[in-house]
Amino acid sequence: MNDSLILEVADFETDVLTGIYSEETGKPQPLRITINARYDVADHYDADTPLEASKNYMDLKHAAGEGLPAGVHFKLIEAVADHICETLFVQDVRVQAVTVKIVKLAIAEANEKIGITLHRERDAWESRKA
Repeated sequence: MNDSLILEVADFETDVLTGIYSEETGKPQPLRITINARYDVADHYDADTPLEASKNYMDLKHAAGEGLPAGVHFKLIEAVADHICETLFVQDVRVQAVTVKIVKLAIAEANEKIGITLHRERDAWESRKA
């Protein structure tokens, strides 16, 4: 297996317009989002390696927050995850794969974690876009 670099933003909470039921539509719902993004890795990281050799973690956080279009209602949280993956692929060609886990906080009754995990590989994403 080749070396890889995985950047992560875990348990980022944000409100997103999502849902299919009447009580869900028209108001934002709290989501907890974790993103893992696999990047091309540099040959070596020295103590003074510049940020350009990696990726700014805040780009992942941005894709799950301000990167989501304002005022757009996503019927499915799968669509939210898909949008996050696409944002990261478009943003940086070094992103080889993205995994997005989303937990819908508003529907938990006993602190359980209800949600989805979507994994996308760049190669498959690019072939669908072609």
